[in-house]
Amino acid sequence: MDLPVIDLSPYLEMISGGCHDDVSAEMVKKIRIQCEEVSRTLKETGALLVKDPRCSADDNDRFLDMMESYFQKSYDFKLLQQRPNLHYQVGVTPEGVEVPRSLVDEEMQQKIRMMPKEFQPTTPVGPDPKWRYMWRVGPRPTNTRFQELNSEPVVPEGFPEWKETMDSWGNKMIAAIEVVAEMAAIGYGLPKDAFTSLMQQGPHLLAPTGSDLERYGHEGKVFAGFHYDLNFLTIHGRSRFPGLNIWLRNGQKVEVKVPVGCLLIQTGKELEWLTGGECLAGMHEVVVTDRTIGAMNLARQQNRSLWRVSSTLFSHIASDAVLKPLGHFVESPLAGKYPSICAGDYVEKELAVINLKGKKED
Repeated sequence: MDLPVIDLSPYLEMISGGCHDDVSAEMVKKIRIQCEEVSRTLKETGALLVKDPRCSADDNDRFLDMMESYFQKSYDFKLLQQRPNLHYQVGVTPEGVEVPRSLVDEEMQQKIRMMPKEFQPTTPVGPDPKWRYMWRVGPRPTNTRFQELNSEPVVPEGFPEWKETMDSWGNKMIAAIEVVAEMAAIGYGLPKDAFTSLMQQGPHLLAPTGSDLERYGHEGKVFAGFHYDLNFLTIHGRSRFPGLNIWLRNGQKVEVKVPVGCLLIQTGKELEWLTGGECLAGMHEVVVTDRTIGAMNLARQQNRSLWRVSSTLFSHIASDAVLKPLGHFVESPLAGKYPSICAGDYVEKELAVINLKGKKED
Protein backbone atom coordinates (compact mmCIF):
# COMPACT_ATOMS: atom_id res chain seq x y z
CA MET A 1 0.00 0.00 0.00
CA ASP A 2 1.28 3.48 -0.90
CA LEU A 3 0.35 6.29 1.47
CA PRO A 4 -1.22 9.31 -0.24
CA VAL A 5 0.99 12.38 -0.70
CA ILE A 6 -0.70 15.62 0.36
CA ASP A 7 0.69 18.75 -1.30
CA LEU A 8 0.43 21.56 1.26
CA SER A 9 0.88 24.28 -1.39
CA PRO A 10 -2.83 25.08 -2.00
CA TYR A 11 -3.52 25.47 1.73
CA LEU A 12 -0.37 27.56 2.22
CA GLU A 13 -1.37 29.76 -0.70
CA MET A 14 -4.82 30.28 0.73
CA ILE A 15 -3.64 31.25 4.23
CA SER A 16 -0.76 33.43 2.98
CA GLY A 17 -3.18 36.29 2.32
CA GLY A 18 -1.73 37.00 -1.10
CA CYS A 19 -4.80 35.64 -2.87
CA HIS A 20 -7.31 36.04 -0.05
CA ASP A 21 -9.81 38.00 -2.14
CA ASP A 22 -9.42 35.69 -5.09
CA VAL A 23 -10.07 32.35 -3.39
CA SER A 24 -12.83 30.74 -5.40
CA ALA A 25 -15.57 28.55 -4.03
CA GLU A 26 -14.06 25.74 -6.05
CA MET A 27 -10.67 26.22 -4.35
CA VAL A 28 -12.27 26.33 -0.89
CA LYS A 29 -14.09 23.08 -1.68
CA LYS A 30 -10.89 21.47 -2.95
CA ILE A 31 -9.01 22.41 0.21
CA ARG A 32 -11.81 21.17 2.45
CA ILE A 33 -11.73 17.82 0.64
CA GLN A 34 -7.96 17.76 1.15
CA CYS A 35 -8.41 18.49 4.87
CA GLU A 36 -10.87 15.61 5.12
CA GLU A 37 -8.33 13.36 3.39
CA VAL A 38 -5.69 14.37 5.95
CA SER A 39 -7.92 13.57 8.93
CA ARG A 40 -9.19 10.34 7.39
CA THR A 41 -5.71 9.10 6.48
CA LEU A 42 -4.35 9.83 9.95
CA LYS A 43 -7.28 7.92 11.44
CA GLU A 44 -7.02 4.91 9.13
CA THR A 45 -3.24 4.56 8.80
CA GLY A 46 -1.64 6.58 11.58
CA ALA A 47 0.67 8.05 8.95
CA LEU A 48 0.67 10.58 6.13
CA LEU A 49 3.10 11.79 3.47
CA VAL A 50 3.22 15.51 2.77
CA LYS A 51 5.06 17.76 0.34
CA ASP A 52 5.86 21.20 1.75
CA PRO A 53 7.52 23.66 -0.65
CA ARG A 54 9.28 25.25 2.35
CA CYS A 55 11.11 21.97 3.15
CA SER A 56 13.42 20.96 0.31
CA ALA A 57 15.40 17.76 -0.28
CA ASP A 58 18.55 19.92 -0.06
CA ASP A 59 17.53 21.04 3.44
CA ASN A 60 17.11 17.42 4.48
CA ASP A 61 20.46 16.39 2.95
CA ARG A 62 22.31 19.21 4.71
CA PHE A 63 20.89 18.05 8.03
CA LEU A 64 21.66 14.37 7.37
CA ASP A 65 25.25 15.18 6.37
CA MET A 66 25.88 16.95 9.68
CA MET A 67 24.24 14.27 11.81
CA GLU A 68 26.20 11.51 10.04
CA SER A 69 29.40 13.40 10.89
CA TYR A 70 28.30 13.67 14.53
CA PHE A 71 27.25 10.06 15.02
CA GLN A 72 30.55 8.89 13.49
CA LYS A 73 32.41 10.58 16.37
CA SER A 74 33.84 8.43 19.16
CA TYR A 75 31.70 6.95 21.92
CA ASP A 76 33.46 9.05 24.57
CA PHE A 77 32.99 12.27 22.59
CA LYS A 78 29.28 11.70 22.25
CA LEU A 79 28.88 10.94 25.96
CA LEU A 80 29.94 14.52 26.69
CA GLN A 81 26.53 15.62 25.39
CA GLN A 82 24.34 13.27 27.47
CA ARG A 83 22.07 14.68 30.19
CA PRO A 84 20.43 11.71 32.00
CA ASN A 85 19.46 13.99 34.91
CA LEU A 86 17.15 15.80 32.46
CA HIS A 87 15.52 12.56 31.28
CA TYR A 88 17.68 12.72 28.13
CA GLN A 89 15.29 15.39 26.84
CA VAL A 90 18.26 17.45 25.64
CA GLY A 91 21.60 16.27 24.27
CA VAL A 92 22.45 12.73 23.30
CA THR A 93 20.86 9.46 24.35
CA PRO A 94 23.39 6.60 23.96
CA GLU A 95 22.55 3.30 22.35
CA GLY A 96 21.18 0.74 24.79
CA VAL A 97 19.17 3.24 26.86
CA GLU A 98 15.73 3.51 25.20
CA VAL A 99 13.63 0.45 25.97
CA PRO A 100 11.03 -0.58 23.35
CA ARG A 101 7.52 -0.29 24.73
CA SER A 102 6.80 -3.80 23.50
CA LEU A 103 9.40 -5.23 25.92
CA VAL A 104 7.76 -3.80 29.05
CA ASP A 105 4.05 -3.43 28.22
CA GLU A 106 2.18 -6.68 28.90
CA GLU A 107 -1.01 -5.44 27.21
CA MET A 108 0.98 -4.65 24.08
CA GLN A 109 2.67 -8.05 24.19
CA GLN A 110 -0.73 -9.73 24.34
CA LYS A 111 -1.91 -7.76 21.29
CA ILE A 112 1.22 -8.82 19.40
CA ARG A 113 0.53 -12.49 20.14
CA MET A 114 -2.99 -12.09 18.72
CA MET A 115 -1.71 -10.68 15.42
CA PRO A 116 -1.44 -12.89 12.34
CA LYS A 117 2.17 -14.12 12.06
CA GLU A 118 2.83 -12.13 8.88
CA PHE A 119 1.84 -8.86 10.60
CA GLN A 120 3.71 -9.38 13.88
CA PRO A 121 6.62 -7.04 14.60
CA THR A 122 10.18 -8.28 14.84
CA THR A 123 10.90 -9.14 18.47
CA PRO A 124 13.71 -7.05 20.00
CA VAL A 125 16.09 -8.72 22.45
CA GLY A 126 16.86 -5.69 24.59
CA PRO A 127 17.11 -1.88 24.57
CA ASP A 128 17.32 -0.18 21.18
CA PRO A 129 20.88 -0.11 19.73
CA LYS A 130 20.37 3.39 18.36
CA TRP A 131 21.68 6.78 19.44
CA ARG A 132 19.43 9.83 19.56
CA TYR A 133 20.05 13.56 19.83
CA MET A 134 17.43 15.81 21.41
CA TRP A 135 17.34 19.47 20.31
CA ARG A 136 14.61 21.86 21.46
CA VAL A 137 12.81 23.76 18.71
CA GLY A 138 10.86 26.96 19.19
CA PRO A 139 10.20 29.16 22.26
CA ARG A 140 9.70 27.66 25.71
CA PRO A 141 7.51 29.01 28.54
CA THR A 142 9.18 31.27 31.11
CA ASN A 143 7.05 29.77 33.87
CA THR A 144 6.40 26.02 33.89
CA ARG A 145 6.13 23.12 36.33
CA PHE A 146 8.13 20.95 33.90
CA GLN A 147 11.51 22.64 33.61
CA GLU A 148 13.34 19.41 32.70
CA LEU A 149 11.10 19.08 29.65
CA ASN A 150 11.94 22.63 28.60
CA SER A 151 15.71 22.78 29.24
CA GLU A 152 18.39 24.65 27.33
CA PRO A 153 19.98 22.84 24.35
CA VAL A 154 23.38 21.14 24.30
CA VAL A 155 25.82 22.05 21.49
CA PRO A 156 28.72 19.65 20.74
CA GLU A 157 32.17 21.16 20.19
CA GLY A 158 33.57 21.21 16.68
CA PHE A 159 30.27 21.84 14.89
CA PRO A 160 30.06 25.61 14.26
CA GLU A 161 27.07 25.08 11.95
CA TRP A 162 25.17 23.02 14.55
CA LYS A 163 22.71 25.54 15.97
CA GLU A 164 21.81 27.14 12.64
CA THR A 165 21.33 23.77 10.92
CA MET A 166 19.27 22.28 13.76
CA ASP A 167 17.10 25.38 14.17
CA SER A 168 16.54 25.81 10.43
CA TRP A 169 15.46 22.23 9.77
CA GLY A 170 13.55 21.95 13.02
CA ASN A 171 11.56 25.14 12.47
CA LYS A 172 10.71 24.14 8.90
CA MET A 173 9.36 20.78 10.06
CA ILE A 174 7.40 22.41 12.89
CA ALA A 175 5.86 24.76 10.32
CA ALA A 176 4.79 21.75 8.24
CA ILE A 177 3.32 20.07 11.34
CA GLU A 178 1.30 23.18 12.17
CA VAL A 179 -0.28 23.20 8.71
CA VAL A 180 -1.13 19.50 8.96
CA ALA A 181 -2.56 20.08 12.44
CA GLU A 182 -4.81 22.87 11.11
CA MET A 183 -5.93 20.75 8.18
CA ALA A 184 -6.62 17.77 10.45
CA ALA A 185 -8.66 19.95 12.81
CA ILE A 186 -10.76 21.22 9.91
CA GLY A 187 -11.19 17.68 8.63
CA TYR A 188 -12.37 16.54 12.07
CA GLY A 189 -14.91 19.37 12.25
CA LEU A 190 -13.02 21.35 14.92
CA PRO A 191 -11.88 25.00 14.86
CA LYS A 192 -8.75 25.17 12.72
CA ASP A 193 -6.63 26.22 15.73
CA ALA A 194 -7.99 23.51 18.02
CA PHE A 195 -4.64 21.69 18.01
CA THR A 196 -2.18 24.46 17.16
CA SER A 197 -3.36 26.67 20.04
CA LEU A 198 -2.37 23.88 22.44
CA MET A 199 1.03 23.45 20.73
CA GLN A 200 2.23 26.99 21.48
CA GLN A 201 5.48 26.89 23.50
CA GLY A 202 5.30 23.10 23.57
CA PRO A 203 8.49 21.09 24.26
CA HIS A 204 8.99 20.29 20.57
CA LEU A 205 12.12 18.22 19.98
CA LEU A 206 14.18 17.64 16.89
CA ALA A 207 15.34 14.14 17.78
CA PRO A 208 17.40 12.49 15.00
CA THR A 209 18.45 8.90 15.57
CA GLY A 210 21.74 7.37 14.52
CA SER A 211 22.07 3.61 13.91
CA ASP A 212 25.45 2.07 13.09
CA LEU A 213 24.85 -0.17 10.09
CA GLU A 214 28.53 -1.13 9.93
CA ARG A 215 28.15 -2.73 13.35
CA TYR A 216 24.48 -3.76 13.43
CA GLY A 217 23.50 -3.91 9.75
CA HIS A 218 22.38 -7.52 9.47
CA GLU A 219 18.89 -8.42 8.31
CA GLY A 220 16.34 -8.60 11.10
CA LYS A 221 18.24 -6.36 13.52
CA VAL A 222 15.81 -4.11 15.40
CA PHE A 223 16.89 -0.48 15.78
CA ALA A 224 13.59 0.76 17.21
CA GLY A 225 11.32 -1.90 18.67
CA PHE A 226 7.54 -1.91 18.13
CA HIS A 227 6.13 1.20 19.81
CA TYR A 228 3.96 4.29 19.54
CA ASP A 229 5.12 7.89 19.97
CA LEU A 230 3.96 9.61 23.14
CA ASN A 231 3.80 13.11 21.60
CA PHE A 232 1.25 14.87 19.35
CA LEU A 233 2.49 14.39 15.78
CA THR A 234 5.89 13.09 14.66
CA ILE A 235 7.50 14.22 11.41
CA HIS A 236 10.49 12.75 9.56
CA GLY A 237 12.53 13.79 6.59
CA ARG A 238 13.49 11.00 4.19
CA SER A 239 16.18 8.64 5.53
CA ARG A 240 18.96 7.39 3.25
CA PHE A 241 18.35 3.84 4.44
CA PRO A 242 14.88 2.19 4.48
CA GLY A 243 13.61 0.04 7.33
CA LEU A 244 10.52 1.73 8.82
CA ASN A 245 7.41 -0.43 9.18
CA ILE A 246 4.02 0.94 10.31
CA TRP A 247 0.76 -0.74 11.29
CA LEU A 248 -2.53 0.43 9.81
CA ARG A 249 -5.74 0.73 11.83
CA ASN A 250 -6.82 -2.67 10.41
CA GLY A 251 -3.67 -4.32 11.79
CA GLN A 252 -1.84 -4.65 8.48
CA LYS A 253 1.94 -4.20 8.56
CA VAL A 254 3.32 -1.89 5.83
CA GLU A 255 6.88 -0.91 4.92
CA VAL A 256 7.00 2.85 4.39
CA LYS A 257 8.59 4.31 1.27
CA VAL A 258 9.11 8.07 1.49
CA PRO A 259 9.52 9.76 -1.92
CA VAL A 260 12.35 12.26 -2.39
CA GLY A 261 11.28 15.73 -1.23
CA CYS A 262 8.47 14.41 0.98
CA LEU A 263 7.97 14.30 4.74
CA LEU A 264 6.40 11.52 6.78
CA ILE A 265 3.87 12.39 9.51
CA GLN A 266 2.90 9.89 12.22
CA THR A 267 0.18 10.14 14.86
CA GLY A 268 1.16 10.23 18.53
CA LYS A 269 -0.56 9.49 21.81
CA GLU A 270 -1.38 13.14 22.55
CA LEU A 271 -3.46 13.33 19.35
CA GLU A 272 -5.19 10.11 20.37
CA TRP A 273 -6.05 11.75 23.70
CA LEU A 274 -7.42 14.92 22.10
CA THR A 275 -9.64 12.92 19.70
CA GLY A 276 -10.96 10.58 22.37
CA GLY A 277 -9.46 7.54 20.66
CA GLU A 278 -10.84 8.41 17.23
CA CYS A 279 -7.29 8.75 15.89
CA LEU A 280 -5.04 6.15 17.49
CA ALA A 281 -1.31 6.59 18.00
CA GLY A 282 0.41 4.81 15.11
CA MET A 283 2.48 1.72 15.89
CA HIS A 284 5.83 1.36 14.14
CA GLU A 285 9.30 -0.18 14.23
CA VAL A 286 12.66 0.26 12.48
CA VAL A 287 14.30 -2.97 11.34
CA VAL A 288 17.13 -3.86 8.96
CA THR A 289 15.47 -5.34 5.85
CA ASP A 290 16.71 -6.59 2.50
CA ARG A 291 16.08 -3.07 1.15
CA THR A 292 18.27 -1.67 3.94
CA ILE A 293 21.03 -4.10 2.93
CA GLY A 294 20.69 -2.96 -0.69
CA ALA A 295 21.06 0.69 0.34
CA MET A 296 24.10 -0.25 2.45
CA ASN A 297 25.79 -1.92 -0.51
CA LEU A 298 25.20 1.16 -2.65
CA ALA A 299 26.56 3.43 0.11
CA ARG A 300 29.72 1.33 0.29
CA GLN A 301 30.19 1.59 -3.47
CA GLN A 302 29.82 5.38 -3.22
CA ASN A 303 32.03 5.61 -0.11
CA ARG A 304 29.20 7.16 1.93
CA SER A 305 28.45 6.93 5.65
CA LEU A 306 26.87 3.74 6.97
CA TRP A 307 25.08 5.49 9.81
CA ARG A 308 21.31 5.40 9.33
CA VAL A 309 20.03 8.82 10.37
CA SER A 310 16.34 9.54 10.83
CA SER A 311 15.58 13.28 10.95
CA THR A 312 12.76 12.85 13.44
CA LEU A 313 10.93 15.73 15.10
CA PHE A 314 8.46 15.26 17.94
CA SER A 315 5.82 17.99 18.18
CA HIS A 316 4.14 18.28 21.57
CA ILE A 317 1.21 19.82 23.32
CA ALA A 318 2.48 22.48 25.76
CA SER A 319 3.60 20.90 29.04
CA ASP A 320 1.20 22.94 31.21
CA ALA A 321 -1.79 22.50 28.86
CA VAL A 322 -4.48 19.92 29.61
CA LEU A 323 -4.97 16.81 27.51
CA LYS A 324 -8.64 15.89 27.12
CA PRO A 325 -11.01 15.03 24.25
CA LEU A 326 -11.88 18.17 22.30
CA GLY A 327 -15.23 19.36 20.94
CA HIS A 328 -17.50 16.59 19.68
CA PHE A 329 -14.89 13.97 20.63
CA VAL A 330 -16.19 14.31 24.21
CA GLU A 331 -19.12 12.20 22.98
CA SER A 332 -16.83 9.46 21.62
CA PRO A 333 -17.66 6.01 23.04
CA LEU A 334 -13.99 5.73 24.11
CA ALA A 335 -13.72 9.23 25.63
CA GLY A 336 -13.83 7.79 29.16
CA LYS A 337 -10.43 6.20 28.58
CA TYR A 338 -8.90 9.67 28.21
CA PRO A 339 -9.47 11.64 31.43
CA SER A 340 -8.12 15.18 31.74
CA ILE A 341 -4.40 15.23 32.55
CA CYS A 342 -1.70 17.86 32.34
CA ALA A 343 0.41 17.10 29.25
CA GLY A 344 3.66 17.35 31.22
CA ASP A 345 2.44 14.81 33.79
CA TYR A 346 1.45 12.47 30.98
CA VAL A 347 4.83 12.78 29.25
CA GLU A 348 6.77 12.10 32.46
CA LYS A 349 4.75 8.92 33.08
CA GLU A 350 5.51 7.70 29.57
CA LEU A 351 9.22 8.52 29.88
CA ALA A 352 9.44 6.47 33.06
CA VAL A 353 8.12 3.39 31.23
CA ILE A 354 10.69 3.56 28.41
CA ASN A 355 13.64 4.14 30.78
CA LEU A 356 14.24 7.85 30.07
CA LYS A 357 13.12 9.23 33.42
CA GLY A 358 14.63 8.93 36.83
CA LYS A 359 18.28 8.28 35.88
CA LYS A 360 20.76 10.57 37.60
CA GLU A 361 24.35 11.38 36.76
CA ASP A 362 26.94 9.79 39.04
